[in-house]
Amino acid sequence: QVQLVQSGGGLVQSGESLRLSCELSGRTLEGYSIGWFRQAPGKEREGVSCLSRDDNRPYIDESVKDRITGSRNNAKNTMYLQMDNLKTEDTGVYYCAVGKFPTRNCAPLGWWNFWGQGTQVTVSP
Repeated sequence: QVQLVQSGGGLVQSGESLRLSCELSGRTLEGYSIGWFRQAPGKEREGVSCLSRDDNRPYIDESVKDRITGSRNNAKNTMYLQMDNLKTEDTGVYYCAVGKFPTRNCAPLGWWNFWGQGTQVTVSP
């Protein structure tokens, strides 16, 4: 059974940092592209940072550049989202995903094979 289990969300103040983790079980992370997405209240889910299975350079959405970046540790079968200098507009539910395809950005939602359960991140002023 394939599972992505997320951890690390919570309530923080503007300017603080959080690191989200997402552990894959039932598959080997190597060979999968990984993605982090978020869904703000009343908005569609959007890609934040993604890494192709064949490239260690993360794609990062312009809206979070220099503050948020995704990474992976294949040995631990775990992916991470480091979020620094958080802003109130970063509030939302964050999801991790893996897909068996190469990607140069965050591929469309329907392409991704497996999703995490989502974790709430709330940034207060």
